Amino acid sequence: MRKFDALVLGGGAAGLLCAIEAGKRGRRVAVLEHADRIGKKILISGGGRCNFTNIHCGPGNFISANEHFAKSALARYTPADFIAQVEKHRIPYHEKTLGQLFCDRSAQDITELLESECQAAGVQTFLQSRIREVQRTTEFVVRAESGEFHAPALVVATGGLSIPKMGATPFGYKLARQFGLKIVETKPALVPFVLAGKDRSRYCDLAGVSAEVVAKANHHAFREKMLITHRGLSGPAILQISSYWEKGQSIHIDLAPDREVTEAIRASKVRNMAAARTAFQGVLPKRLAERWLENHAPPAWNNDALANLEKQAHAWVIKPADTEGYEKAEVTAGGVDTDELSSKTMECLNIKGLFFIGEVVDVTGHLGGFNFQWAWASGAAAGRAI
Repeated sequence: MRKFDALVLGGGAAGLLCAIEAGKRGRRVAVLEHADRIGKKILISGGGRCNFTNIHCGPGNFISANEHFAKSALARYTPADFIAQVEKHRIPYHEKTLGQLFCDRSAQDITELLESECQAAGVQTFLQSRIREVQRTTEFVVRAESGEFHAPALVVATGGLSIPKMGATPFGYKLARQFGLKIVETKPALVPFVLAGKDRSRYCDLAGVSAEVVAKANHHAFREKMLITHRGLSGPAILQISSYWEKGQSIHIDLAPDREVTEAIRASKVRNMAAARTAFQGVLPKRLAERWLENHAPPAWNNDALANLEKQAHAWVIKPADTEGYEKAEVTAGGVDTDELSSKTMECLNIKGLFFIGEVVDVTGHLGGFNFQWAWASGAAAGRAI
């Protein structure tokens, strides 16, 4: 039997930052990780470069049943706090579009930072620790393949259901239910769409073609790149809107934001398919322009028809059949109901010493480093409270 002040289940971004913050405050902390190394999801994030935060991070970049819940933690551990760690470890980084910060070299720089900070804080890490059972007596008892662990505080940082091949499991939700906590229904988020029969046959042979668009669903809109894939649609604009989309709904895509597509046709003396093709190719990628016109060209080229064509180009209605699911989802929306937790400490309101942090909680960030910032912020909140 091993005794600690706190046990952290999960050696990902949230769990490690929590362990570091608690360790720095003199707590004896054990991190139990079921994989053979810590931070496996960190290593593949951002195309292997890890988009570790976003300098424009604010509560409006998160989705939750309680839109105010994330405010406290985000205010007390900011992007600047994590950037200070990155700079302390002399990790070179750069800003991409829209405030996204990436490592210059590799995501491994971030896992090495976390390992080094864990060592400095006296945190003990137990790898390949599959958990068989969790009980609560006078304290928490965790029985794992690596032994039996006891502590008055238990932090659940086991992540969501995204990318099962990286080891994602529903363990955190099962544990929450074991302790009687409510769960907001989970679904894949930041995930590509699969198109249905007719749309797939019309567009998916254009795989690889991308365009800047505005994607809209459920009163939300994102202006970024859209990418056509072999099975449907992806790219940042699509991934962003997927978090708000519900199955059975359509999405609206503005193919030419802030531009008038038919203006050149109106100005031309010749009004026909060839003139339309030239006009559309001036705005959209050539192959997409041709294909979209083939499917939307009006029977005549009078002013009313052109006005309608213009309208359609700014509100292309597509009804996805589904998403690509958890296999391709960057994160899981939904999770442990925030009504069960203190927004200041992430501790369960009704179970002293039990904390939930990171992706397992019903707080989901937009694309672009926001989910990492939630991991750091929620981890810090719990680590400082233990």
